[in-house]
Amino acid sequence: MSTTSRPIAASPERVWEVLADGWLYPLFVVGATRMRGVDDTWPAVGSRLHHSVGVWPALIDDTTEVLEVEEGRRILLLARAWPAGQAHVEISLEPDGKSTVVTMVEQVTGGPSALIPKPIQDPQLHLRNIETLRRLAFVVEGRTR
Repeated sequence: MSTTSRPIAASPERVWEVLADGWLYPLFVVGATRMRGVDDTWPAVGSRLHHSVGVWPALIDDTTEVLEVEEGRRILLLARAWPAGQAHVEISLEPDGKSTVVTMVEQVTGGPSALIPKPIQDPQLHLRNIETLRRLAFVVEGRTR
């Protein structure tokens, strides 16, 4: 399991606005190449993002599903990228003065990626999620100016 946090210079409401707009995920999620569709009920439990991962022409079409949600505070996703695998990704928001600390916890839950030993897997997830949160900060902070 990999845990990564970063402060974003915006309120939790502003951060949540970006997370609640499924069409924006390829702007900040490392590896997400394009959106093919977003369920009308996103980010309600059971709703899905229909995305592609990878680099053209080797794209994989898959989905990410909301497993749990606390509006404005936390979302737990089941992110799929088969045949590589799937992971639980929890994103939580904690107010901190005029900023929000965003924390991502990611754990591979299935597929061949789950066979990679945790001491190798976790640092790779952490590095990817550092960049994901960096991109999320660009999107959120750019929208609040």
